[in-house]
Amino acid sequence: MLMREEQSRLLDSMLEMGDLLLESGGEISRVEDTLERMGMAYGARRVEVFVITSIISMTLAFPDGEPITETRRIHSSGSTDFYKMEKLNALSRQCCAQPLPLPELQERIDRIAAGHKPFPFVLWGSILVGGAFSVFFGGTVWDGLTAGVFGALVCLLQSRLGRTKLNTVAFNLLVSLLIGLGVGLTTAVIPGLHMDMILMGDIMLLIPGIAITNAVRNMLVGDTISGVVRLLETVIWAAALAGGIMVALVILNALR
Repeated sequence: MLMREEQSRLLDSMLEMGDLLLESGGEISRVEDTLERMGMAYGARRVEVFVITSIISMTLAFPDGEPITETRRIHSSGSTDFYKMEKLNALSRQCCAQPLPLPELQERIDRIAAGHKPFPFVLWGSILVGGAFSVFFGGTVWDGLTAGVFGALVCLLQSRLGRTKLNTVAFNLLVSLLIGLGVGLTTAVIPGLHMDMILMGDIMLLIPGIAITNAVRNMLVGDTISGVVRLLETVIWAAALAGGIMVALVILNALR
């Protein structure tokens, strides 16, 4: 049985794990289920978890003592990181099958938090997705190749600007503005390219599709508050994308 200090350390580690799951794009029900199962695996007789997009509140009640409760404020960007999510899911399944010692559990969580998706895979994925969507929407092969180049630029901006304190709205507005200006100037210099087809391919890299899907799913399974909050956030993010493109078009028209 865990001592009182160990119970507090376990609660801290579990809240950090829930924080990472939320920030990696995990849905509310997944986070709650994961934390409940891990708490029971470590000997708690009762686990109460309340999760919304900005807060995790968790109570662990062990047979030999008073319940302990802690609340964690979540500063989530609404991004999606399947690399971290896969690692966290594997860790939770391992702990449920055979609980790890608390120092090892915290070390594993810290290692996952510091990990990143291999950048070359993300870069080539952005190039492929941007180019493929451009051709899918009716663009030419040259439109697809140009969209692939700007898809690489989107990936680089996400990597660089992701390290700053920009919130998601400002980030989407800035990136869409830069991409809109870049594509507009390129199509003005190179005849035969279609600005709209290239932009449609590259903007697909920024649309919060999974966040919208998770928001709708949360509402359907009963997590109404979290679903509505996330849905409103994604609408604002999408509006920022549209706003950046519109500002770019206004600037380009003024330069002509």
